[in-house]
Amino acid sequence: MADCPEIIAQVQGRVGLLTLNRPKALNALTLPMVRALTEALQRWHDDAAISAVAIRGMGRDGEMGSFCAGGDIRFFHQAARAGNPELEDFFTEEYALNHLIHHYPKPYLAFMDGIVMGGGMGISQGASTRIVTARSKLGMPETHIGLFPDVGGGYFLSRLAGSAGEWLALTGQALGAADAISLGLADVCLAEDTLPAAWVALAGLDWTGPDPLAPWLATYSVATTPSITRPEDLIDTFFSMASVMDIVQALERDGGAWASQTAATLRHRSPLMLHVVLEQVRRARSLSLADDLRLERGLVRHCFHTAHLGRTGAATETVEGIRALAVDKDHQPRWQPARIEDVTADMVAPFFVSPWPASAHPLRGLA
Repeated sequence: MADCPEIIAQVQGRVGLLTLNRPKALNALTLPMVRALTEALQRWHDDAAISAVAIRGMGRDGEMGSFCAGGDIRFFHQAARAGNPELEDFFTEEYALNHLIHHYPKPYLAFMDGIVMGGGMGISQGASTRIVTARSKLGMPETHIGLFPDVGGGYFLSRLAGSAGEWLALTGQALGAADAISLGLADVCLAEDTLPAAWVALAGLDWTGPDPLAPWLATYSVATTPSITRPEDLIDTFFSMASVMDIVQALERDGGAWASQTAATLRHRSPLMLHVVLEQVRRARSLSLADDLRLERGLVRHCFHTAHLGRTGAATETVEGIRALAVDKDHQPRWQPARIEDVTADMVAPFFVSPWPASAHPLRGLA
């Protein structure tokens, strides 16, 4: 296996166990981590001695507690400003890993305890069993940094009921366990204090039976606290509208507490990327996972090299958004354009033109 101390790969019984071991950074993914995860999963893919795989994130104070906060956005910022080609490698290899997980031929269990954002969703949404706890916080907050919900986000968000996908993609709203399960972004809830025992117990299961996880789930799963807070009717009313401008202006006219807060949230996001994201989610509804990932690979290239607007590196929405959130931490991004009303179709459409011919696309091999 690749030498990466931030990924611990072990085999216990017939189960391959993967631990993200970068707790001080909330297990944010680096390129070596992506490569180590890919190598382990490929190695176990056809290994008859491995019947299942489980993945968790090491917490700051114990074995669990923080799954994955996403990609390492500080690296994105540094690499984009320096012209580091590893930035391109990161997204190509991360999206290929996401595809591998979605199509993995063996049970893949994701212990989505604590923070599960962005890239953390990418390595968990393809799991056959997605486990949350009362302290789980799931989300795709990319519009907050001038990016879009990638890692297959267009694919899995667009398949949620009603207009929940548009709502989550545009606002970056974080979900607790009950909302995640009811929306179909998680499968089962475990009590956080039982996670270490549940993790160890996987090795003792009879993986040759017809339903090997049934006794395990009976032992460890718990009912979620009824804390579903999203107003489904309002989400569907507003986020089914034709454009970002229509959505925001309707929210502002409504004047209710939820509508006003949601409109204010959207007004703080990148106006340009809000328009791109709405188009992304709606296009993705008709795409396979592989085609969605190919679309997203083109989108992310445009985010860091926005040639049609003459912007690259520090001048791009994404690098500026990361600067404001994670580097300077002034939380005052200088978006261009500054207002939702000033974004034009000509600014948005080129994001969806692939930078490569199909024969040369970096993800052309995805089935």
